[in-house]
Amino acid sequence: MTSSAQPTLASQTAVPTVQAGSFLTLHYRLAGPAGDVINTFGEKPATLSLGAGELSPAVEQRLIGLEEGVRTTFELPAGEGFGERNADMQQWVARKLMNELGDPYEKYTPGDVVQFPTPDGLGSYAGAVVRVREDGAVLFDFNHPLAGQPVTFEVQIIGVL
Repeated sequence: MTSSAQPTLASQTAVPTVQAGSFLTLHYRLAGPAGDVINTFGEKPATLSLGAGELSPAVEQRLIGLEEGVRTTFELPAGEGFGERNADMQQWVARKLMNELGDPYEKYTPGDVVQFPTPDGLGSYAGAVVRVREDGAVLFDFNHPLAGQPVTFEVQIIGVL
């Protein structure tokens, strides 16, 4: 008596993995020695396209190869996550220009973060107030807040497309 056993195919579904150009839904936390700079855990998750410049290249590189559903933490050495601090990124901005760009009655204090339009008017960038002179000119630091610092990057990959 011969039996003709039918082979069964196990259905295997590959778990999506982060690749260059992936569209991601994730929670993440970026922190330096002074604590969190951004933390989406407990809030609405972030969505971004890998390679679009929304995260630093060093941070994006840590995401490549992670599977959907993974939660992990990376430690980036000082300067690797957001480059070294650059003294040329601190610049004085005249009060006249500040008045043209925003509210002429605005009072600036050290630690304030101010958004500036890019020259093409399509985007913006931020500067942190370092000092205000008596004539109203404001010294801004345009370095990333984590430039030159070690960075803790925690991530939970929710979805990968």
